[in-house]
Amino acid sequence: MAQDLLASVRLALSVALAHLRVVPWGACCTYGALALLSVTFLMYLVPQLFLDLFCSRGQDLRKKYDAKWALVTGASTGIGKSLAMRLADQGLNVVLVALDQPVFDETFEEIQEAYPKQKFKKVATNLGAPGYMDDIRGATQRLDVQLVFNNAGYMLTGFFFDSPLDAQAANMECNATAAMQISHYFVGKMVARGVPGCVVFTSSAAAAMPSPFTVLYAATKSFLSSFGASLAAEVKSKGIDVCVIHPSPVASRFYDKAHKLDMLDFFKGFAVDPDSLPDIILGSVGRTVWRDIGATAVFFRLMMKVFDYNFLATLTANIAHTMADYKRHASKPKRGRRSSAARR
Repeated sequence: MAQDLLASVRLALSVALAHLRVVPWGACCTYGALALLSVTFLMYLVPQLFLDLFCSRGQDLRKKYDAKWALVTGASTGIGKSLAMRLADQGLNVVLVALDQPVFDETFEEIQEAYPKQKFKKVATNLGAPGYMDDIRGATQRLDVQLVFNNAGYMLTGFFFDSPLDAQAANMECNATAAMQISHYFVGKMVARGVPGCVVFTSSAAAAMPSPFTVLYAATKSFLSSFGASLAAEVKSKGIDVCVIHPSPVASRFYDKAHKLDMLDFFKGFAVDPDSLPDIILGSVGRTVWRDIGATAVFFRLMMKVFDYNFLATLTANIAHTMADYKRHASKPKRGRRSSAARR
């Protein structure tokens, strides 16, 4: 069998070499480039297809990690609310963290009524303002939280330089720094106790591309993607799984207060239902570090296989001023160009 295989390889090499003698080098280079591109595409698409086929039905994280408590930030609406409900479905107790708003009160009452056998903790705090870690530590100090879902985030739209610095700093704190601080606290506790668990970050398809008019959103999501990938390498051997989710735009209230942006409206046409995401997210934990969900996220990732990031950044920088979104907001008086916040 081994001799037959070796003979087949020799024959294939002989045919290939003979082919190279008659095919122009230009064509060879073209074939080589196409072959390399095909391999690059396949290295992305095959695992993605496997995840879509076999890892989209969710998995019981309570049993997987022998866990009792989970924590979800941004839990009042959208993905966060759907995640909290799905975790409660699995028999987990859940700490819900969100802004102190009436919608959070309504969500908390709804989940308590829907799951009377589970325990729930409500942490009404602003992840973009000082003091949120004190609130979270105070609410969870006697709880063994092993499942952490860093989902909170919002998008400031408009020109970066028109938005007050304190607004940008608060956005960065909520989207990126808070997730880092929360992860540091709970991962440290899990390592100290020697228990397994998971940390999940809700990033975005926007992490992969230059994003004018939503500058800090794309930047903070890129941070989460890189931070999660690096953290995963440190804690995997300790039984702690890290997963970064890149959802396409979500059909929720997230964009209610955003500026009118043609590009945003276009990609919202491919929005995914937040209720369809929890099973995909839970099914990805421990099986992959990054997970792209929806057509927009997959398309952006494939774009990065074809075009270098610097090429896209340079191209965007040189054509942005010709875009309708740029002209629309640049033509407004400065007082009318304030940034708007789309909040998860």
